Amino acid sequence: MIHFEQKSDRDLFTDALEFAEKQVRNVIDKHPDFYPMYSKDGKWKHDGPKWTHWCDGFFPGQMWLFRRFNADRRREKEAKYWMEQAIRYSEPLEPRQMDRDVHDLGFIFMSTYHRWYKVTGDKRLNDVLIQAGKTMALRFKDKGQYLRSFVSDDSLFIDIMMNVGIIFYAAHETGDRTLREIAMRHTLTTQRVLVRGDGSTAHEGLFDLETGEFLRQSTHQGYRGDSCWSRGLAWALYGFSTCYEYSRNPHFLRTSEACADFFITHTPDEGVTPWDFNAPGESRDQVDTSASAIAAAGLLRLARLIQDPVKGHFYWSTAVHILRSLCGGYLGKSKGWEGVLKGGVYHIHKDLGVNESVMWGDYFFTEALEHALRTMPE
Repeated sequence: MIHFEQKSDRDLFTDALEFAEKQVRNVIDKHPDFYPMYSKDGKWKHDGPKWTHWCDGFFPGQMWLFRRFNADRRREKEAKYWMEQAIRYSEPLEPRQMDRDVHDLGFIFMSTYHRWYKVTGDKRLNDVLIQAGKTMALRFKDKGQYLRSFVSDDSLFIDIMMNVGIIFYAAHETGDRTLREIAMRHTLTTQRVLVRGDGSTAHEGLFDLETGEFLRQSTHQGYRGDSCWSRGLAWALYGFSTCYEYSRNPHFLRTSEACADFFITHTPDEGVTPWDFNAPGESRDQVDTSASAIAAAGLLRLARLIQDPVKGHFYWSTAVHILRSLCGGYLGKSKGWEGVLKGGVYHIHKDLGVNESVMWGDYFFTEALEHALRTMPE
């Protein structure tokens, strides 16, 4: 049983954001120019394997969020500090606009250069975003109509729903119809082969490279190919809402809602999900706070996009409930802990970052807190 301090949500979330600022500032001081990924015994810097090089945008992305949080409160000194640090950690990512080895350019650049561009309006920054979108589009497989994962040509990941937005963005900024068509076709294929009728999702889809025929659902991180890996479901919930925002295709909005409804229905009352909804026995006891943080951020976006005010308020209040639980029981306040949010999972089968802080969990937790505070009634 988690016991919450008797604080208003505004005070609780403000305290959590300020704690996140402190943790990130400590990492900057202790490990300058280091980009965390997942912790080991609460420590960011270690020799554990990374599997793939995909999340360097999240650490500076937090800094851009801190800049906005402090600027909105007219804390000029703090806002200036966070902007300086955000630029310092964002600039080294620029060469990756040409990176064809990962399917994660949306993660890398929408959390950094897009936020930077919104602050300054510098065309050079937008050019980087556009090029990253064009590079991402090179992953498209015409036979099968999908963006291939980093694993192999025949593989489609649900995670790519969080990255296809940068192709939509590049298409919007340039008017390039081919880019828009690639983004649309990938989203439609993902909707068809990875989102099930009940709103649950598969992690991976495999295709016949000769014919483009969809073969089967599979997984690298979930319990089974036919199970529902919770972080993948959260990626879909958030990602389809982004694709709706760019395309205004109502099918994408309905898909995001279906994923949200499955997440809410199958998550324990506390609001913190198991790492896989179908995990058996004691394995199910392992939560993944990063999935809950991503879902909270996605629910806040979805609440803004849907027309039904009653359902919109339900999604918003559910996101607030999830954040309340994360703030009340999962902050990394143990002595020596360097991350913000405990209880995250990177890769359970490889025993990487299990019950630790993970960088995407910290980032989307920060994003959701900042968004909730910005939209919370006075």
